Amino acid sequence: MNISKGNVVSPHVEHEKRGPSKVKFFIITVSTSRYELMKAGKQYKDESGDLASAKIINSGHSVVGRLLISDDEGMIKNSLSELLHRDDVDAIILIGGTGLAKSDVTIESVKPLFSKEIEGFGELFRFISYQRIGASAMLSRATAGIINDKLVVCLPGSPDAVETGLSLIIDQVSHILYITRLSR
Repeated sequence: MNISKGNVVSPHVEHEKRGPSKVKFFIITVSTSRYELMKAGKQYKDESGDLASAKIINSGHSVVGRLLISDDEGMIKNSLSELLHRDDVDAIILIGGTGLAKSDVTIESVKPLFSKEIEGFGELFRFISYQRIGASAMLSRATAGIINDKLVVCLPGSPDAVETGLSLIIDQVSHILYITRLSR
């Protein structure tokens, strides 16, 4: 423990203070149906992406970009690869493709790339979801991890799931990035 002026300061609080105060997020929505509408020049809504963007900005962080892609392993990996080498991106949020359908390949595309997986994120996400929606919460494969010193979070596509996941991550993102970057 760190002691400062007679007050006990936990390492967690100290890490949050030393982490970036304004984290730069990039949001990727993974949805074949919306992607096809976009490609065809038709109107589409991305409620979850809009919600994520608003929540991040309202928390004092920034959204440096957004992307809409298809449920395609190659497209997911290529998009992620480009972002992992950008200096203006600290955290990447992928929304969608985390379920059990054959077309849901976000987890298969991202998880093998983690240098560290944050297992507790998925566990806590499903616990909170269970309290809200019951046993169907076990169908979620939401996860988070570290790739290239960047936080990568995979969330289900529903607005409620995005709200739940980002509420967990935003509170810890500075702490996560500080710890991740300690050995640089």
